[in-house]
Amino acid sequence: MATGKIVTIRDDKGFGFISPDNGDGNDLFFHRSAVVDVDFEELRDGQQVSFDEEADPRNPSRQRAVNVRPE
Repeated sequence: MATGKIVTIRDDKGFGFISPDNGDGNDLFFHRSAVVDVDFEELRDGQQVSFDEEADPRNPSRQRAVNVRPE
């Protein structure tokens, strides 16, 4: 499981972006349905999270975060 920090969260739209700690510079999209153990509304910008990565079904050349959990 990877770790990172939430850099943007859009409560009104139900998604956000995570900057992985691996330092590759590519932020990962996550949807509210990918959040586990807490409600999406409890997450905040700057919060440390753990997550898994998978191919984005809309664009398989990009990765997205799933199983997003606060650390």
